[in-house]
Amino acid sequence: MSILVYTETENGKFKKNAFEAVSYAKTIADQAGDTVTALAINADDASQLYKYGASKVLVAKGDAHKVSPEVLGKLISEHADNFVVLAHSNEGASIAPFLAYNLEAGLITNAFEAPQSISPLKVNRKSFSGKGIMLAETAADKKVVTVSANSFGVKESAVDGSSEDISFDAAGGKVKVENVETNSGKLDLKEAEIVVSGGRGLKGPENWGMVEELADLLGAATACSKPVSDMDWRPHSEHVGQTGKAIAPNLYIAIGISGAIQHLAGVNSSKNIVVINNDAEAPFFKSADYGIVGDAFEVVPKLIESIKKYKNS
Repeated sequence: MSILVYTETENGKFKKNAFEAVSYAKTIADQAGDTVTALAINADDASQLYKYGASKVLVAKGDAHKVSPEVLGKLISEHADNFVVLAHSNEGASIAPFLAYNLEAGLITNAFEAPQSISPLKVNRKSFSGKGIMLAETAADKKVVTVSANSFGVKESAVDGSSEDISFDAAGGKVKVENVETNSGKLDLKEAEIVVSGGRGLKGPENWGMVEELADLLGAATACSKPVSDMDWRPHSEHVGQTGKAIAPNLYIAIGISGAIQHLAGVNSSKNIVVINNDAEAPFFKSADYGIVGDAFEVVPKLIESIKKYKNS
């Protein structure tokens, strides 16, 4: 018997969450005395997953972005035994319910720690938009778990592995994907290790140059608060928060963002939060690891200058 993990790809390359999902599955497999089998769509180099504990990789050729979650759920269920792991991404969270239905399995989403027990399955998960922790439990024979981004971590546990090509019928299902648009040339917010974000405190879209310059220096993605995207200062694809994208980078820099609870819900899984705001009473400072009380138009240029000096030294 094997733990099956669905690994996400982008243009044939594995996403970071694929390595984290395999790492998580390997921990479960070690507890249960099982092995890990990974399933990937259109992966260029399946051997990359051996490094994190996948002893077998099933590779199906096709564009996962143009296939409905219903069809992917069917594909995964055809190769699953009793336990399936996915990343808690837009893709994974969409597939998981179909998969659980097909397998008649218990479903636990947003897990961020290794299970406390396997049978019954007990694992801590994030709840209330990341504000709370819930010990979830299922006694179902079959189980599906989605892993919260950047919570468990990517852990090497190299094994000897092999790959196998499998057939993949992309047709079928009630949902049809007509078109998929991607932001070319930009870092994926969900995958970025560092995110620099701006809010209404920047006063207008014409002032975003310093945000983009800071992001370029740090190798970061850019983001914004909901009011900023609502006013069309920045594209909606950059909106992070409860009604936007939920992210979990290692470093989140918030510039001119007050820190409303809806915004915090989308970023409070960040490992480190730095807040720059001229209002010392801004709610965001209560959640920040580091805070600078000051005018963004003075602080950010000095920060940029210091980083350039550091890089040139």
